[in-house]
Amino acid sequence: MAKKESVNVQGMEITVLKHRQDDYISLTDMARYKNSDATGLVISHWMRTGYTINFLGAWERLHNPVFNVTEFGNIKMESTDNSFILTTKQWTERTNAIGIVAKPGRYGGTYAHRDIAFEFATWLSPEFKLYLITEFQRLKSDEQHQQALEWNLQRTLSKINYRIHTDAIKEQIIPKEVTRAQAAAVYASEADLLNVALFGMTAVEWRTANPDKDGNMRDHASLEQLVVLSNMESINALLIRQGLSQRQRLVQLNATAITQMESLMGSSLKKQLKQ
Repeated sequence: MAKKESVNVQGMEITVLKHRQDDYISLTDMARYKNSDATGLVISHWMRTGYTINFLGAWERLHNPVFNVTEFGNIKMESTDNSFILTTKQWTERTNAIGIVAKPGRYGGTYAHRDIAFEFATWLSPEFKLYLITEFQRLKSDEQHQQALEWNLQRTLSKINYRIHTDAIKEQIIPKEVTRAQAAAVYASEADLLNVALFGMTAVEWRTANPDKDGNMRDHASLEQLVVLSNMESINALLIRQGLSQRQRLVQLNATAITQMESLMGSSLKKQLKQ
């Protein structure tokens, strides 16, 4: 199911859906600003203008490798006729366009990529467009804030589990009589065990490959990687207490990382395919 969000523009709820991993805004909802009883007619009138056709064609040529340029040229010639009419269905079927789509079902209606939706808003009313852009930017800002909170939560969980992890190392691996430097070396070794199992490289190798990046590889990890890392720290603590060698644990942790990342990324991919 596509992810539905909405913005309120001058008292009107405008639906925003994820499509092709991007934001598509409901032209149907926006058209109600002009005529609430004939939204399809409003969109069709906008699409038949020469400026709109040229804009849609330029957008498609920029973003759509399978755009039918020949058919686009035919539509441009037809648009000079006073009786010319262009619907969303005609445009998409004739040109293989992806910037405008018709969505059936629960959130049905005509949707357009935000670039195109803002152009439609300009045609409706400059004031309406300004309010739409303001509310859309507010929506995106809220989304980024929420994603940052989720990332920070996983980073915090990872740090908590790391404490559990290091406690197990201290109890089971580090000899009683060692210097602080020796203890630190063991901790670093165990941390790199997880790094290699999940990221495929040690901390030093990552820094060498990314000299311009701040922090460490975990600071640049994806949300899915942080979830798996958190799980692996707990699993490694258990394997340490079971007396497995580093080599044995690396094999098991790497298998776990592969399985869990495939599961998480597979779920993410399924969601994207449904949008």
